[in-house]
Amino acid sequence: MMMKYSTLGKIGPRVSKIGLGLAALGRPGYINLGHAEDLKSNYNTGAMQWHTCQMLDLAWNLGIRYFDVARSYGKAETFLGAWLESKTQLVELPFVASKWGYTYTANWQVNAKVHEVKDHSLVVLQKQVLETRQSLGKNPDLYQIHSATLETKVLENTQVLRRLAQLKARGVKIGLSLSGVDQATTLEKALAIEIEGVRLFDVVQATFNLLEKSVAPALTMAHNEGLGVVVKEALANGRLTFRNTDVHLKPEWQLLKTQADRLKTTVDALALAYVLKQPFVNVVLSGAANPEHLKSNLTALDVVWDEEASEVLNPLVQTPEDYWAARKQMDWN
Repeated sequence: MMMKYSTLGKIGPRVSKIGLGLAALGRPGYINLGHAEDLKSNYNTGAMQWHTCQMLDLAWNLGIRYFDVARSYGKAETFLGAWLESKTQLVELPFVASKWGYTYTANWQVNAKVHEVKDHSLVVLQKQVLETRQSLGKNPDLYQIHSATLETKVLENTQVLRRLAQLKARGVKIGLSLSGVDQATTLEKALAIEIEGVRLFDVVQATFNLLEKSVAPALTMAHNEGLGVVVKEALANGRLTFRNTDVHLKPEWQLLKTQADRLKTTVDALALAYVLKQPFVNVVLSGAANPEHLKSNLTALDVVWDEEASEVLNPLVQTPEDYWAARKQMDWN
């Protein structure tokens, strides 16, 4: 496997085609299938930081140059900041993306009633941008609204948008991540936002995978208009891996195994290869939390996706309503 690289948008920086997201590494609880197993249920802060740094070292050595964190990912920003500080000798710098808008509230507990609270107000933005800078030891290269939706009206909040424009004027790229059934509509609204004649958003991060394809036309439009496109949840939080017991039990899911065998790859690499082949995608995030899974994910770069795979696996697609309803039912572990 040799890492491949891309430009994040028409005039963006050079980034690795696969990035590492730290959502599953920075906090004890997350919704990925098998998360507790990945962390060996060892939630000691020092142990988790050591494990995260080992994963970051492996990712770097495998060619990954894009790292994704957020204020709500527990101590992910702090862990990444400490790793960056220990790597001051690096000739090449990684691209660091973070997000604001959710506050981590689980208090380092897996079984917390509420793990994160969403608030897209100016007060939270002002607070979290300072926290992010302090945790990372630098400004992020990309700062994103975390799960922007029409409901929070963040894309109508002039104060927030102008504050983000100020960050952009200082060299920070501005983006938004999407979630929910209205990803496409939210992105279309975001594309129209300009501050003093300059488009605000440089990058969009969206959920797109074999199950949830509804945002593809909007992502194509964003790509064509020069935005960088980053895909999250390409493995549907583990549902497109062998950790999903349906892969072994249900005929439609077993199609993944038959195609992976035919193309001499793993189920996770096959699902990632589908996303990587999309012409509008610049970066696909791996959410791997153990070395074996990260290595397996990166073999997607060598998979030659073909028309047979597209045709056979198309029945897996779900409506956005069904996809997001199922995701909402996933357990934190």
